[in-house]
Amino acid sequence: MSNRNKLRSGPRGSTPAASTSAGRRLAMLVLAFALGALLAGPIGAVTAGGDGAPVGDQVAQLRAEEARRDNAQIVDLTAQARKVQQSLVPVLDGLAASVPTAGASPGPPATRTAVTGWQTATSAAVEGFADPPSAGTGVNIARSGLAAAVRALDLAVDTYAAALAAPDVSRSSLLELAGRQRDVAVATWSTAATQLDVLNIDAGHGHAHVFLPAVPGQGALTADGAPEGK
Repeated sequence: MSNRNKLRSGPRGSTPAASTSAGRRLAMLVLAFALGALLAGPIGAVTAGGDGAPVGDQVAQLRAEEARRDNAQIVDLTAQARKVQQSLVPVLDGLAASVPTAGASPGPPATRTAVTGWQTATSAAVEGFADPPSAGTGVNIARSGLAAAVRALDLAVDTYAAALAAPDVSRSSLLELAGRQRDVAVATWSTAATQLDVLNIDAGHGHAHVFLPAVPGQGALTADGAPEGK
């Protein structure tokens, strides 16, 4: 009797160990499933955007939109630069005739009426660049350079106006200062105009030469001689 009881108790005694082993396997499966779900989440977020499109496609779309925006702004900025250039040429011609240029002696001073006209032109140019739209780095560099140039020229004209009202003893030094400020304006504009030329070429519009009149000694860049629009 005791032997039969021992034989019967053997299988029954192994049941807790078997249950423990099965429980461990089940826990490991649950843990593996949970880890897989956690890993799948970030991967899915990287490979697809909120609308379900792959992120690579979304990046390409954003870049294409930025390129179209910048292309349109290159056209607009070039047109604006040409308009400003035309308005500033009389100012520069007047300054060239009445302030020192590359060591040359100035001619007779301009009239107050003429200087008021210069101030109107430069103030309008400054105002035109006062509220720039958002653009890419290349366009921003060109626009910022043009804006800095017209501010420098506006300052040169104000200095010239101050020279007309100053006593004779200080007039010559103010006129010389106005000439230096004018030179800075022309050189700054030439750098921005070169950048604008490069932008037009890269955008497929060909060369766009929008330079202000410059003379030796001003440190200004000039057009490269390539045909306009080619």
